[in-house]
Amino acid sequence: MAVQEEQVQLPAEALPETSEEVPVLTVRDTVIFPGAMLPITVGRPASLALVQSLGENRTLAVVAQIDPRVDTPGPEDLYPIGTLCVLHKAIRVPKENLLLFCEGTSRIATREFTATEPFLKARVEKIPETEPEPTPEIEALRQNVVNLFQQIAAASPNLSDELAASAAHITEPGKLADWIAGTLPSLEAPERQKLLEQPDGKARLNEVHRHLTRELELLELRGRIQSQVQGQLSQSQREFYLREQLKAIQKELGEGDESQRDLDDLRQKLEAAGMPEEVKTEAQRELKRLSQMSMASPEYGVTRTYLEWMAALPWNATSGSQVDVKRAAEILDQDHYDLEKVKDRILDYLAVLQLRPVLKGPILCFVGPPGVGKTSLGKSVARALGRKFARISMGGMHDEAEIRGHRRTYIGALPGQIIQALRRAGTRDPVFMLDEVDKLGRDFRGDPASALLEVLDPEQNSTFRDNYLDVPFDLSKVLFITTANVLDPVPDALRDRMEIISLEGYTEQEKVMIAFRYLIPRQTQENGLNPENGIQFSDEAVRFIIRRYTREAGVRNLEREIGSICRKQARRIAQGSTAKMEVTPQLVETDLGAPRFRTDTEVADRTRRAGVAVGLAWTPVGGDILFIEAGRMPGGSRGLIMTGQLGPVMQESVQAALTWVRSGAEKYGIDPEVFKTSDIHIHVPAGAIPKDGPSAGITMAAALLSMLTERCIRPKLAMTGEITLTGQVLPVGGIKEKVLAAKRSGIVEVILPFENEVNVREDLKSEQIADVQIRYVKTMEEVVELALEPKG
Repeated sequence: MAVQEEQVQLPAEALPETSEEVPVLTVRDTVIFPGAMLPITVGRPASLALVQSLGENRTLAVVAQIDPRVDTPGPEDLYPIGTLCVLHKAIRVPKENLLLFCEGTSRIATREFTATEPFLKARVEKIPETEPEPTPEIEALRQNVVNLFQQIAAASPNLSDELAASAAHITEPGKLADWIAGTLPSLEAPERQKLLEQPDGKARLNEVHRHLTRELELLELRGRIQSQVQGQLSQSQREFYLREQLKAIQKELGEGDESQRDLDDLRQKLEAAGMPEEVKTEAQRELKRLSQMSMASPEYGVTRTYLEWMAALPWNATSGSQVDVKRAAEILDQDHYDLEKVKDRILDYLAVLQLRPVLKGPILCFVGPPGVGKTSLGKSVARALGRKFARISMGGMHDEAEIRGHRRTYIGALPGQIIQALRRAGTRDPVFMLDEVDKLGRDFRGDPASALLEVLDPEQNSTFRDNYLDVPFDLSKVLFITTANVLDPVPDALRDRMEIISLEGYTEQEKVMIAFRYLIPRQTQENGLNPENGIQFSDEAVRFIIRRYTREAGVRNLEREIGSICRKQARRIAQGSTAKMEVTPQLVETDLGAPRFRTDTEVADRTRRAGVAVGLAWTPVGGDILFIEAGRMPGGSRGLIMTGQLGPVMQESVQAALTWVRSGAEKYGIDPEVFKTSDIHIHVPAGAIPKDGPSAGITMAAALLSMLTERCIRPKLAMTGEITLTGQVLPVGGIKEKVLAAKRSGIVEVILPFENEVNVREDLKSEQIADVQIRYVKTMEEVVELALEPKG
């Protein structure tokens, strides 16, 4: 948009013959020579005040700043030599600036500053100029200067022919030097200031001659480079034009070519990487090969990438943090509730590390269902140690090269995920998490689990050799942590290298505590709620969500449901509601819909009829309860029928249970002819889910005996244990998960094998089983006595 210029009216011109005190106009990167007219743009408050203060006397001193970055210069920020000027006109331009047209009259020296506000004033003294006597030498110098200036004007698009003609008519050496210095665009402000401070005309002309000679050489050099590059171009080389031009410039300046600079940079990076001697020797050998290759060679890029990887790896860089066991314990308690066994093992390791810093890192394996905090626990360990945290997911990985890297036999090869993660971490001692090691794949490309054997062996990983690097890298300082949901898919050799730490799951009370400490604050913040218009969960509401909307060992789904309720409140606020929301079980059902899981009374309701028993099962996502139903039909032709997707081990448990029942039929008042004239059917509901394992043996036997004797199983009672043909009850695994699942489902009495008492004592806290009565048995006779109610 065009801005109309507004001319500022100044008083009529009146120059004093003598002036001791004049206002000082400070300028950046600008030098006015005597006899020159120059436009100056000013906008600083002091400069504007100076212009407005001028009366009839429009004389002022123009002095350049030493440092142009200073916004409010004082006397100490100015050069001592300036120019006495006359202001001819001032024009207002956009942004409240003024465009001043000043003509220089003479050189001056500032002797004393008399004022600094509202603008600078100083006493100045004119500097007398000396013009040399006309001699043949001076005339020859003047003609050389004019000739050089005319050549530069002819070659430069910024200088007109009229300027060259005007220079030829100036006869005084000093004035000619001033005129060219003010016209030549290549002169920097410090060089112009130096010429201004020189009163001798001959000396100024010599300095200008030197500048003109340098400028002409540069112009000729540019033309020569341009001609040289253009002569080498052809139609197929046009795309390399800029690169060739740059090479020609570097050659003329003696700076070498781009390839040499790259080699020098690589050499410096390799020297600073802190490599071991063996690795450094290999890197220098590859660097020497690289220096002998052509940049057009495909191998050049491969080798250069390899050396860049070598230089970027943390060969000797460590976190440098000191181990503080007390602080580490505080961090672990802040980030995670409960998990005392896991925290104790981590703190044990830190205590040993504090006493013996050269300790090799252990290989910890966190095993547990989803959502119990395995990955977040690894991050807390890193924070407690003051180390970087690196993580890679092993789920679905089926190529050995993902661990060991690719060999440098093709363009695009890269190191394995281990080396890549260490490069991203930037230290050689991070906390390194390998997530989901139980989900590793395997195919014709190799077995990643086998490749991990070297990585996770403290006796071998100090010389881990990636296929891409082909040099040893020390992984012994890395604290490796692996995670898995189940251990069965993990190969025995790999499992042998890890210390297993189980995270079985949380009780309802623990979930409530976790919800109030971590989940609810995090979800309210993520959904934009604050204390004024936010949301408040009651203890009953959280328990209602846990019991009726989630059935898990961890808290992932619990957090998801809490987030859904927070989003409902955010929507209410967005629609105009300002009231703080109190979350009750009724509101939970309104926001989340109908409950997804059975009530606590379902166990009692379903066991009111004979032939139904409640078993306990272990699953990868925690424990659960199973209803086992037994039925009898007239016939006898089909014998034993089993449905519910039972696995082979579970089918064998059914057959063993039936054998024990038949062998003791007379003892429990069962007519032996029933087995000949009836078909017996065992069914485990949730038939879409495969089931297997021996731990339902006693439950199968109890269900069969209940059906045949018409004696119901006691309500809210569950059991687990393996059965033998003689009625012995053998121990089973997953006791903690099973007991917690029973408690979640409202079970108040649990029957366990006698030999599993130690598991209850070590793995379960007293508050976890406070509302559950646990009975230990050795034989099926004890189970029958405890589980079956009297007939009728």
